[in-house]
Amino acid sequence: MANKSEKCDNLAIFPGMFDPVTHGHLDIIQRASHLYDRLIVAVGHNPVKAEVFTADERKGMLKTHTSDLGNVTVETYAGLTVEYARTVGAKVILRGIRDNVDLHDELEIAAANKIMGDIETVFLMTSGQHVLTSSTLIRQIVEIGHYDLERVARLVPLDIARALAERLGSTRGG
Repeated sequence: MANKSEKCDNLAIFPGMFDPVTHGHLDIIQRASHLYDRLIVAVGHNPVKAEVFTADERKGMLKTHTSDLGNVTVETYAGLTVEYARTVGAKVILRGIRDNVDLHDELEIAAANKIMGDIETVFLMTSGQHVLTSSTLIRQIVEIGHYDLERVARLVPLDIARALAERLGSTRGG
């Protein structure tokens, strides 16, 4: 296993907003940690999407939930993902795919990344129980309010469900 600070040939990045971090994200990270010597979970910014948590808050949440994975680090970045990947020496951008809509959207980005940065994209299918989980849907549930916190914790870790409730809305039964 490569040391976290040294460059390695089997390095992948898993970029995303992670706003909030879901069990689906954590599942992909866990599974990918067995495929690569080193995995960087790269917390990015999408100017089209409003953020609930700051990049540093999301980084902290991810670090808490990946601390048991010795070959996983969490970093924030700005700018194009392909440029960030080249900067850290990654040969692979890892993406989770839930359905054919995700695949369609991701194929275009993967082709551009290959052309612009000679970076391969590897897709991991989301595990069945997480296939319909999206950060956007979870944020909408919490913003509308009056949900059971324990049920939201089926989609995101309980500490993140609580943070969402504090930031966005009210709950019942939790």
